[in-house]
Amino acid sequence: MKIEGTFSEKLAALRSRHAGLLNRRNEVDGRFYNGVYERYVHPVVTGEHAPIEWQYDLNPSTNPHLMARLPVHSAFNPGAIFWRGKYILCVRCEGVDRKSFFALVESDNGVDGFRFRDQPLQVPETDRPDTNLYDMRFTVHEDGYVYGIFCTERPHPEANGDVSAAEAQCGVIRSRDLEEWERLPDLVSPSSQQRNAVMHPEYVNGRYALYTRPQDGFIEATEDGGIGLGFVEDMAHPVIRDEIIIDRRAYHTVNEFKNGQGPAPIKTTRGWLHLCHGVRPTAAGMRYVLYLMVTDLTDPARVIAKPGGHFIAPWGDERVGDCGNVTFANGWIDREDGRVFIYYASSDTRCHVAMSTTERLVDYAFNTPPDGLSTRACVQQRWDLIERNLSLV
Repeated sequence: MKIEGTFSEKLAALRSRHAGLLNRRNEVDGRFYNGVYERYVHPVVTGEHAPIEWQYDLNPSTNPHLMARLPVHSAFNPGAIFWRGKYILCVRCEGVDRKSFFALVESDNGVDGFRFRDQPLQVPETDRPDTNLYDMRFTVHEDGYVYGIFCTERPHPEANGDVSAAEAQCGVIRSRDLEEWERLPDLVSPSSQQRNAVMHPEYVNGRYALYTRPQDGFIEATEDGGIGLGFVEDMAHPVIRDEIIIDRRAYHTVNEFKNGQGPAPIKTTRGWLHLCHGVRPTAAGMRYVLYLMVTDLTDPARVIAKPGGHFIAPWGDERVGDCGNVTFANGWIDREDGRVFIYYASSDTRCHVAMSTTERLVDYAFNTPPDGLSTRACVQQRWDLIERNLSLV
């Protein structure tokens, strides 16, 4: 749709185009099949979904050309929660100024029709002002609160004039209604930086449990790192004294360079189902994919199943964006009927949904071979599969 004409004509055309995007129906993408989950044709949220009022000055006297004054460049990495009959995503929006902010968007069916709430989320600050906030994880905890844990980025306190030196820590907010949010102190952990923390939904031996990603620097994971697990006595003063590494990085795997917990795990009859991200270096830069693992119901530090390879990776146009070749997830929703809505972002640009069930995900997790860690072992796995199939002929 070409937008031209008078101010009022351009505004009407802009609103018509925006409404068409919001009302667009989504459907399962028939070009993709793996038996584990279904992909959908359209992204569920993009920067173009953001309200016109957030981006344009709609006063013709101060903006006669109807220019975008504060464009929303992208919308990605959504936290997710099912709340009072609505599928709600806490989307990381990014303006052209590079600053990220949070916005709540909601849908009746979880696959299309997502609408932004009237205003972005105003996150209260601590006594150390945040420069940038991103990647919210929601957890409905048994203590009655909804917790939001996110990354707060600030200039490094020992930058010594290096304007690119940054520090990442985990901020914490909580609410009982998703309207009023209380800011708690930032998480304190043994790691010098902590970009990626996720809250376990239940107490573990009377304490709060959080999954962490220990980091030596803003980008680098610790030398002996991976997904950690730590415990907090009181979330009003969140301090982790020890981190247990429950899923270590490994050479020549999908999580060689870094790995971290995505959203809070889902409780199943077989164990806690985890959606994680893994990062490996390539000639074209870092490749982010998603993988699954399962931990014990009574001991979430013990991994009892971990399929080899990636679970979701960039596919088709998902490979293209601000940071190409990336899939990242920090939100999923499991429903009482067994459906699981997996919200993931592609290439730091847009939000997608994939659909599965707890039954299929548990089947995948326990019956898919683990990574053999060598070509010979992986070829043997494939030979074994072929021989079993040939015996059926």
